[in-house]
Amino acid sequence: MHRDPDCIFCKIIAGEIPSKQVYQDELVTAFYDINPVAPVHVLIVPNKHIPSVNHVQPEDETMLGHMFSVARQVAEQLGVAERGYRLILNTGEHAGQVVFHVHMHLLGGRPLGRMVCR
Repeated sequence: MHRDPDCIFCKIIAGEIPSKQVYQDELVTAFYDINPVAPVHVLIVPNKHIPSVNHVQPEDETMLGHMFSVARQVAEQLGVAERGYRLILNTGEHAGQVVFHVHMHLLGGRPLGRMVCR
């Protein structure tokens, strides 16, 4: 599995940086965001380092599809599936991507409105 030794998410996936993990398998890892914007704010990341959606390759499709299945499982596990949750993928600087490793934000636990606000 490709890994970037300077990437904070790669270090979290490898267990080199502690996180409050909620899920991990051979394809993806899910953990709580350290700066949550909702009562439930989990990041779901592929274990393979992919800098952004612009770098996704056809061979990544199964892994990226699996992220959505994991999102459903995590939403159920954390009690937000029934009332609703939001999934966000930011790509690039103008979209607000801060860590350049593909990741999905799972937000829930309160009404989120049209856009997420702090």
